[in-house]
Amino acid sequence: MINNLITVCFYGPESTGKTVMAQKMAQRYQTGWVPEVARELITSNNFNREDIIHIGRAQTERIFAKARKANRILFCDTDLITTQIYSRHYLGVVPPVLYELEKMVSYDRYFLFDIDVPWVSDGLRDQGSEAQRRHMFELFKSELERRQISYVLVHGSWEEREQIIINEVEKLLKKH
Repeated sequence: MINNLITVCFYGPESTGKTVMAQKMAQRYQTGWVPEVARELITSNNFNREDIIHIGRAQTERIFAKARKANRILFCDTDLITTQIYSRHYLGVVPPVLYELEKMVSYDRYFLFDIDVPWVSDGLRDQGSEAQRRHMFELFKSELERRQISYVLVHGSWEEREQIIINEVEKLLKKH
C-alpha cells in the first residue's frame, strides 16, 4: 500500500493482456495506472546492465508519481520481479539494485496472467512459441511462490479475465 492506496500488480509473461486490463480497470475505477516503463525506454531486447537498472529505477519512480494522483486504487502493469526475470533471461544476471527497488513497493494483490490467450507479436515480444510461453509462465509463477506472495490467477476468455479481476478488486475495496 502506498499513500493509503490499494496497489494492484498485473503480473506475468508477455502478451497476456496485462496492459489492456490495467487501462480498463483504471478507467472503470476512475483512477490511474502505471504502464510498463521498459516499453518506453527500449526498442529491442538488446540492452545492457545499465539499461536494466535505469528501467528498474524509472518503473519505481513512475509508481510513486502515479500514486500521488490515484483515486483509492492503483493498477500497475508490471513490477520489479518482472524486471529481474527479464534481466536474468536476457543478460544472465540480476543487478542487486533491482532487489532493493523491489522492496520499495508492496502490492495488496497480485494477478498472475495465464498464457491461455493468443500471443501477439509487437516487435519486442519474442517468447511466442507454446514451449517458451509455458516456460516463462512457470518462471513468473515460481518467483511469486518463492517469495510466498499470494496471487489470483487470471485466465479464460477476455470477459472471464475481466470478471475475475473485477470480483477481486471489489473485495479489496470493501476491505479498505
